[in-house]
Amino acid sequence: MTELFKGVRRKWAEHDARPMSGWLALSPLPVFLCIYLISSIIAKDFYSIPISAAFLLASVYGICICRGKTLEQRIAVFSEGAGNKNVLLMIWIFILAGAFATTAKEIGAIDATVNLALRILPGRLLYAGLFLASCFISMSIGTSVGTIVALVPVAAGIAEELALGGTSGITAGTPFITAIIVGGAFFGDNLSFISDTTIAATRTQECSMADKFKVNVRIVAPAALLVTALYVVLGSSVTAAPEAGPIDWVKLIPYVMVIALAISGLNVAAVLATGLSLNFIIGLSTGCMTWQSFLTSTGAGISGMGDLIIVTMLAGGMLEIIKVNGGLDFIVSGLTRRIKGKTGAELSIAGLVSLANLCTANNTIAIITTGRIARDITQRFGLDPRKSASIMDTFSCLVQGLIPYGAQLLMAAGLAGISSISIIGYLYYPFVMGLFAFGAIILRLPRKYS
Repeated sequence: MTELFKGVRRKWAEHDARPMSGWLALSPLPVFLCIYLISSIIAKDFYSIPISAAFLLASVYGICICRGKTLEQRIAVFSEGAGNKNVLLMIWIFILAGAFATTAKEIGAIDATVNLALRILPGRLLYAGLFLASCFISMSIGTSVGTIVALVPVAAGIAEELALGGTSGITAGTPFITAIIVGGAFFGDNLSFISDTTIAATRTQECSMADKFKVNVRIVAPAALLVTALYVVLGSSVTAAPEAGPIDWVKLIPYVMVIALAISGLNVAAVLATGLSLNFIIGLSTGCMTWQSFLTSTGAGISGMGDLIIVTMLAGGMLEIIKVNGGLDFIVSGLTRRIKGKTGAELSIAGLVSLANLCTANNTIAIITTGRIARDITQRFGLDPRKSASIMDTFSCLVQGLIPYGAQLLMAAGLAGISSISIIGYLYYPFVMGLFAFGAIILRLPRKYS
């Protein structure tokens, strides 16, 4: 019996010492996707299954299949990835962004911004104005979901007002008006300095947010202008005008300062810390906030980022296991085997993040999951990391805006009382953005980044 156990142990040691195949090394990633997808399909709800739980199970599986190391060494490898300096810096930014967004809402900054946008909307330019307002607000607050929550109820009311005012046709319907808000929300989310997608894209590609913004805006701004022009034409039949509440100009300061400081190139953590301080000062001086409510709002904002923080650490650890086992080298070589030149490399990054987004229904998680692979492709083919970050952010937002089970469309549909599928046909901006982003890759645009 003893000899039998020794023989089994020897065979296992020989098996453990053999190099791991590329597919096996990469298998924690499809295991995660299968757990999440199959569970979501069974539950018939992509948001009832916590992504963190799927990542945890896939991470445990990754640790189990790791070869040539003791259990302690495997856990150490996982912990090194989870505690990577870029992962931790991303987490700090998430914490500050959550605190800033929640305290800004507490002092009434979102309401002030919405009222300003509605006050300046001319009647026949209503659709274009709504789109631009959604762009500005989402870029200010850094979240497409937050913009949708703030503006879709207003959009639903405008649709009702248009119907009462005699404006008819599909352009006066609730799905169309809601789609305007959702499209603008993705524009701002794609460019915002405090958006989690921007943070994830720039950190994984190791470039500054200001530099990524300069490249990204040259890709998507023409798409936004074209869609704005389309809304001007479609709005020529509008006969009703929306009403706006009073504007508290002081409460607009935090958003304006955050955008200005971020564009100036100031470190994003310093930008968010400054914005958080302004929220407290304005809230205290206007009587909207006390020291206790400030701490409560800050804590709520940090807590709201809890799942994203956990997922970021689990994804970092799991990808480190995959990297150590040779999985990243395998997938990069597989993706780039037939690639000739930078165009093919950029298309592979776009396809990679798009596929991940389709599977996870979360653009931030898609970027975090594929960011390190994209970074390897960028270095191997000498791509500009600013362009790579822009591609990841843009294509993830594109896919997120076209899947009916995404958080943004589900939220918008719920607030407007319509189906998420009914919105997709009117989402002009994501479609046009995708065409311009694809064209930027094929035509090697923009040619100058500085």
